[in-house]
Amino acid sequence: MNHFIRCPKVRVIDHEGENRGVMNPGDAVKLAEEVGLDLVEVSPNVDPPVCKILDFGKFKYETQKKAAEARKSQKTVDLKEVKFRPNIDTHDYEVKLRSARKFLGEGDKLKVTLRYRGREMAHQELGRALLERVSGDLEDIGKVESMPKLEGRQMIMVVGPRV
Repeated sequence: MNHFIRCPKVRVIDHEGENRGVMNPGDAVKLAEEVGLDLVEVSPNVDPPVCKILDFGKFKYETQKKAAEARKSQKTVDLKEVKFRPNIDTHDYEVKLRSARKFLGEGDKLKVTLRYRGREMAHQELGRALLERVSGDLEDIGKVESMPKLEGRQMIMVVGPRV
């Protein structure tokens, strides 16, 4: 800004938005001081760099507002979890499936965990069938991102929202 611009030539845009052409930074700063504003480098990566004559405080405030607005409109994707057991009853299954649909509808990822206890480890095919049933029931609203895999005594599957 102003005297801190270290380029031999700059392209100047005045406070009304008109292109004033290429000139050296000293002349551009004098032009800006005549109007009572600052010379601000807005595009330093082009040849020659583009500078605008404007109120620097107002410019800084507006860029901060734009950055805050961009942060506010971003959606973070959370990872929600629903836990099942291999011999789950139909009503319990429907309740958990409803909460899974809600999580996917809000745009969050879903981690479906199936926990084995005791001798249930002998019948892992029941758990795999249950997870396939879950993925089939959620197929319209989500897609399976990682297929069911066994980690210790639990089988885990990740479902992401359909875009």
